[in-house]
Amino acid sequence: DFESLLAEGYRRQGYSVMENSSEGPDGGVDLRLRRGGGTHLVQCKQWRSHKVGVRVVREMFGVLHDQQAHGAIIVTSGMFTQDARTFAIGKPIDLVEGPQLVEMIRAIQGSEGCMAPSVLDVHESAPSCPSCGGGLVLRTARRGPSAGQQFWGCSTFPACRFTKPIKVAS
Repeated sequence: DFESLLAEGYRRQGYSVMENSSEGPDGGVDLRLRRGGGTHLVQCKQWRSHKVGVRVVREMFGVLHDQQAHGAIIVTSGMFTQDARTFAIGKPIDLVEGPQLVEMIRAIQGSEGCMAPSVLDVHESAPSCPSCGGGLVLRTARRGPSAGQQFWGCSTFPACRFTKPIKVAS
């Protein structure tokens, strides 16, 4: 059900979503997202009692390369360890944890069947990339002067490196 909820959230962001329907091992991939010619793999971790460690992120990085996807997203109801966050820096892996997940769920619940805003920003709908025409996805800067701040980044990264700051609603 956690995976189905996330699948609906990504559909409302304009992704074509394929859920893993096999009964056996999923190879670390719960959802496959397609938009703008790129594929992103999603792994869902509904853990409340402990943090998601670096091993999970490393394994997903291997799956990402094995399946030649453009990026990966690991979503947890809990938090990531600092080692997991550090490993993801500079890699096409987005880490979505508890507080960001809460915003996604609120967006789904409040949408009443219409297109919901993006996962992390309930004040701005997902724009298209003016550079390549792909979709923009919400990301969080992991280093530099903007570390921890959110921005729009092209879903085809690293092929397109377009970014756009988020407009903060008053």
